[in-house]
Amino acid sequence: MGFEDMKNISILGSTGSIGVNALDVIANRPDRFRVVALAACKNVSLLTEQIERFKPKVVSVIDEKHAEKLKSIIRPARGTEILHGAGGYRDVACLREADMVVSAMVGSAGLIPTMEAIEAGKDIALANKEVMVMAGSLVVERAREKGVKILPIDSEHSAIFQCIMGHSGSDIRRIILTASGGPFLHLSEEELAVVKPADALKHPSWQMGRKVTVDSASMMNKGFEVIEARWFFSVDIDRIEVHIHPQSIVHSMVEYYDGSVIAQLSVPDMRIPIAYALSFPDRLARLEPFLDLLKVGVFEFFRPDMEKFPSLRLAYEAGKAGGTMPAVLNAANEMAVQAFLENSLGFTDIANVVKEVLSCHQRKEHLGLGEILEADLWARDIAKKTIERISVLS
Repeated sequence: MGFEDMKNISILGSTGSIGVNALDVIANRPDRFRVVALAACKNVSLLTEQIERFKPKVVSVIDEKHAEKLKSIIRPARGTEILHGAGGYRDVACLREADMVVSAMVGSAGLIPTMEAIEAGKDIALANKEVMVMAGSLVVERAREKGVKILPIDSEHSAIFQCIMGHSGSDIRRIILTASGGPFLHLSEEELAVVKPADALKHPSWQMGRKVTVDSASMMNKGFEVIEARWFFSVDIDRIEVHIHPQSIVHSMVEYYDGSVIAQLSVPDMRIPIAYALSFPDRLARLEPFLDLLKVGVFEFFRPDMEKFPSLRLAYEAGKAGGTMPAVLNAANEMAVQAFLENSLGFTDIANVVKEVLSCHQRKEHLGLGEILEADLWARDIAKKTIERISVLS
């Protein structure tokens, strides 16, 4: 493959866990990929290292203060343009030279840049599940109209994507999303009420960012994945199930009407689904370790406890309701998780906040981006007031 055949990559969220792993995949295949743009939030130190190594044409950070700090560090001769704010993120997402955009920003912040990348005709490697939760129908419809491919990076959705290749969607009986169960799988409801952020951030299988790790502990993350799978694969939510699988080896399964169940297995390493999304339809050769089933031994599967982990039930309910409800679900959860990480809200109160905000919302249908963003702002305001009230009572 010649230089002119390389795939040029822009990364939204380059200093997060997905962005770092994506850059590791890219670094190991300089014959296949070139980084042309990076966007980060506030981690100027790590972004500086990434600029030195990958020499992107454009980078962007959250605001002017961090852009000025970055400019004071980066040598002018480097030739990297430094931008900031919403406009900078848009330029990274829409850069003319980019063939694919890795959407890995945390939370709802990734929605607008991802939509702008689609409008610019860029293929999307999607790790930001909130994009599909908030605006799945809009994202899928616009991508179809623009002829844009959206390839999943989440290990579960990558697994499903691989399991349905070569099969008709009408043959699918159900999708089974697997979940590790997180760090609190075996705790009682009483024990969950007193856990601290440090406890929630100790995931047994995956190295992830703080917000998604807490979502995994509450199982809201799996609820988001149910909604995301509904849009990715055009399957009704009633036909998407969640099974706890503590070994984190079977990343998801698809059952067909003839009784066949096809699963995708691998060691728990995010670089595997990232590499597949970047190189699709090719597969990149992997270095060690490979999966050794003889060492894994027993596989366990069991149903999640939706009484102990009500966030999963709330996500199912919001996903079935549709309209603005999933956007409200996401916004309320983002606010509640941030409050928990700041030690101003208990772990079990995350679901209580989300439930109360959802119960106050008047669902709207026929959504454009404006209605989705309006619902997001409304939910954040109500969630803030709810968190303040609960914090005072506790």
